[in-house]
Amino acid sequence: MVAFPEVRRIEYEGPQSRNPLAFRWYNPDEVIAGKSMRDHLRFSVVYWHTFRGTGSDPFGAPTMVRPWDDGSDSVANAIQRVRVAFEFFEKLGCPYYAFHDRDVAPEGATLADSNRSLDAVVAVMKEEQQRTGVRLLWGTANLFSDPRYMHGAATSPNADVFAHAAAQVKKCMEVTHELGGENYVFWGGREGYQNLLNTDLKRELDHLAAFFHLAVDYAKKIGFHGQFLIEPKPKEPTKHQYDSDAAACINFLRTYGLTDHFRLNIETNHATLAGHTMQHELEYAAIQGMLGSIDANTGDLLLGWDTDQFPTNIYLTTEIMLTLLRHGGLKTGGTNFDAKLRRESTDPIDLFYAHIGGMDAFARGLRIANSIQGDDQIRQILADRYASWNVGMGSEIEARKHDFKSLEQYALQKGNPAPNQSGRQELLENLLNRHF
Repeated sequence: MVAFPEVRRIEYEGPQSRNPLAFRWYNPDEVIAGKSMRDHLRFSVVYWHTFRGTGSDPFGAPTMVRPWDDGSDSVANAIQRVRVAFEFFEKLGCPYYAFHDRDVAPEGATLADSNRSLDAVVAVMKEEQQRTGVRLLWGTANLFSDPRYMHGAATSPNADVFAHAAAQVKKCMEVTHELGGENYVFWGGREGYQNLLNTDLKRELDHLAAFFHLAVDYAKKIGFHGQFLIEPKPKEPTKHQYDSDAAACINFLRTYGLTDHFRLNIETNHATLAGHTMQHELEYAAIQGMLGSIDANTGDLLLGWDTDQFPTNIYLTTEIMLTLLRHGGLKTGGTNFDAKLRRESTDPIDLFYAHIGGMDAFARGLRIANSIQGDDQIRQILADRYASWNVGMGSEIEARKHDFKSLEQYALQKGNPAPNQSGRQELLENLLNRHF
């Protein structure tokens, strides 16, 4: 079947276009800062929200109109869904997609049944990848939905659950490898705790690290060279998740000797839940050499949960692209739209409107960020603020030529420090606004 007969391939028509099924800012072949927009942004559609989302919420039944989906958990329906998904990817002109194992294939009565179903669907996914040229950005295992994972997967107090999770990840890694996935993601899901009275914190963290080391070992065994990614999230569904933010994840990886194998997949809405901005999380990961990929969405600041809305705020996308340009951009990672339609946006065509808007927002953010990068006034204000570190005592401190005793001698001889300069925040904000 043709699921979107009214839609042709989405093309770039420029900022003056009033066509809602065209790009106004995203011109994939246009070169900016030495790379095409396609290579800067590496857009990816998520399978879960886009093709498994129903519009249901804790207060209401499904609302989405999906004519291609009969609502069953059959393999035949899953295969039909794959055909529709790749029609969407192809018409949108998106080079990548991402999935959980349980998004694409039904879970069976046993692990063996689930694996057989997954194999049947993956054969069709492989066929569709070859037909369209769309590639897999990353795969991941759903280790949070089934009741067996109510206390966690790798951090479960039940050793049998740990083993089951390992088997599920093994299979998902094999499938990701077979499909040419460029990354493999671990989202903590329920890896955390609700109450420390019933939690052996150190033991659970040790088990989580052991699980990751097992994954590293198995990747080597099967020849999977994709990048492992951890996706930080502070809460929801657990009160405290072990992968709460970029700093916590990086500390964990360093503690357990995993930094050579993992980087971070940073999500905007998760950064907000952690009390950070997306730019902060990106900068922190990047300066540690641990930035791998991004999940592109946003949250509603008036609500306290993970709303996963499509990103349309140009200031947000500009801040993200500023950091990516500053630190060399994405390598194997991508800009993955982990975003879902609002419950009231019920029609299939709304999937196109949402993704076109998000892609244009990031493309415009890239254009503005590149302009800001070339702004001599902004660069000079930043350089002037740290000028004292470029000469004299500042350069000697950075070169580690002093200890506390010699610094004390310097301070006693110098007297009061030189006056602080203005931070020029308001001026910088005004200069920034000139680029919009």
